[in-house]
Amino acid sequence: MCGITGIFDTRGQRDIDRAVLTRMNESQHHRGPDEGGLHVEPGLGLGHRRLSIIDLSTGQQPLYNEDQSVCVVFNGEIYNYQELIPELLALGHVFHTRSDTEVIVHAWEAWGEDCVRRFRGMFAFALWDRNRETLFLARDRLAVKPLYYALLPDGTFLFGSELKSLLAHGGLAREIDPLAVEEYFALGYVAEPRTIFRQARKLPPAHTLTLRRGQPAAAPKEYWDLRFTLDAACSVEEACEQLDEKLRESIRLRMIAEVPLGAFLSGGVDSSAVVALMAGLSNDPVNTCSIAFDDPAFNEAQFAQKVADRYRTRHHCDLVASDDFDLVDTLASLYDEPYADSSAIPTYRVCQLARRHVTVALSGDGGDETFGGYRRYRLHLMEERLRAAVPHSLRRPLFGLLGRCYPKADWAPRMFRAKTTFEGMARTSVEAYFHSVSILRGPMRRALFTDRFRREIAGYSAEDVFRHHAGRADTDDPLALIQYLDLKTYLVGDINTKVDR
Repeated sequence: MCGITGIFDTRGQRDIDRAVLTRMNESQHHRGPDEGGLHVEPGLGLGHRRLSIIDLSTGQQPLYNEDQSVCVVFNGEIYNYQELIPELLALGHVFHTRSDTEVIVHAWEAWGEDCVRRFRGMFAFALWDRNRETLFLARDRLAVKPLYYALLPDGTFLFGSELKSLLAHGGLAREIDPLAVEEYFALGYVAEPRTIFRQARKLPPAHTLTLRRGQPAAAPKEYWDLRFTLDAACSVEEACEQLDEKLRESIRLRMIAEVPLGAFLSGGVDSSAVVALMAGLSNDPVNTCSIAFDDPAFNEAQFAQKVADRYRTRHHCDLVASDDFDLVDTLASLYDEPYADSSAIPTYRVCQLARRHVTVALSGDGGDETFGGYRRYRLHLMEERLRAAVPHSLRRPLFGLLGRCYPKADWAPRMFRAKTTFEGMARTSVEAYFHSVSILRGPMRRALFTDRFRREIAGYSAEDVFRHHAGRADTDDPLALIQYLDLKTYLVGDINTKVDR
C-alpha cells in the first residue's frame, strides 16, 4: 500500500503551494509510513507516501524517466513488470532501478494511454508528461486500489488515494451529494463513481482520465471490461487443471516481494485455497493470521486452525469481542465517507495482527464473485426459474399484493419467511437482485427520508446503478448477470474498499 496525491492547474502554470501539497501528502502518512516524496513545478505538484515492498533501496517516488520529462506517483504493484522490462529495453529505454514503478514511465513513452492494457496488477497512478503538458491517471481493472479526484471551479484539479487528501487542500466544498446518501442507505456504501461530496468523484474500475493543460477536462475512458461466455469447450477435469494453473500463477506473482509475506486465513474455501497454494510455492512456513470471536455462534477459528495445521503455517490468532466498538471513530477517519459493513471491525483487527508479523498479506476476497459462492446467488436463480414461468404482467400485480400483505416474519422458520420472495417475484431480474442486496429497501428509505430530501433526489434510486451496469453486461445468463453486477458494485464499493483501508 502507498498513498498518492496531487494538484494540477488545468488552465495555466499558477504556483503550487508546497505547504498545501505537503499537507495533502501527510494526510495519507498511514498508507506509506516508510518514505515520502514531492515533485513541484509550475502548475503541477505530485506527492507520494511509500510502503516499501519491491526495490527497497532505489524505488523512491516520485520516479522519473531518463530526462525527467515524465514523472509518476504510483500505488500498487505491476505483477508482470519483469516480463515488460526486456521489451522496453529492446525499445531503447534505460532503467535506473529494479522497481515496477519505472516500468510505468517507460511504458507510457512506448505505448501512451494504451500502456495500461499491458499492465497486469493492482494499481492507481498519476503520470505527468511535461512535453505533452498531460496528466494521465489510471485505475486497475477491478479497482483494488482507490483513486479520488475533483475539479474545482477555478480549474484546479486535485487527486488522491483517499478523500481526506482532497479535503486537506482546503478548496473542496464539503457539500453533501443527496444521490450519494440514497446510494449509501440502499447499499451501505457510496457506489462508483460518486462520493459523498458533490464535487469529488472516484475514478471507476478499468478507467483512465487524461487532462491536457488549456483544454477542457475529458470524461474518464474505459480500457477494459469483463465478459462472460458460456462456450468454453472443456471437461470438468480440464477446467480443474486450468483453474489450478491460473490460481498458482496468480499467487506466485503476488509473492514477489522483498518484505515478509503472509495471508489472512478464515478457514473458508477461498482463503484456504490461497494458503494451500502459497505453502506449495514457499520454502518457508507461510505466516497466517485469523480472528476468533468470543461469541461461539460466529467463531470459526477452528476451521482456520485445521488449515494452518494441514499446511504447517506460522499461525497467529487474536480474539475480537462482540462488543468491540472502540474502532468506530478510527474507522470513520479512515473511510472518509459513510460505510456500513460491520465486518470492517474484524477486518481492521486482523490487519493489526498481520502487521505485527508481515508487511504484505494475501486474502481470498473476490472469490465469491468469481465462482458464484454467495448463498444469495442460489436463491436468486431459484426465483429466476419462477419468473421465467410466469409473465411479468401477471407476476407484478399478484406477487406485489402478496408481498405487501404477507407479514415480515423474521422470527419464523426460514421456509415461512416468504415476504422477500414475494416482493422479488413481482420485480424484474435486476430489480429483484437489487432488492435482495439492499440494506434498507425502497419503502424503508422512503419512510426515513423527509419530503424535502425526497425532492432533492428528484426520483433518483440507487437501483439506477444496477440498471446501468446490467445494460452493459452483455450476457443473458442469470448467474453471470448478477456476478457482473457484484463485480461492478459490491466488490468495488464494499469489499475492496474495506480491505484497502
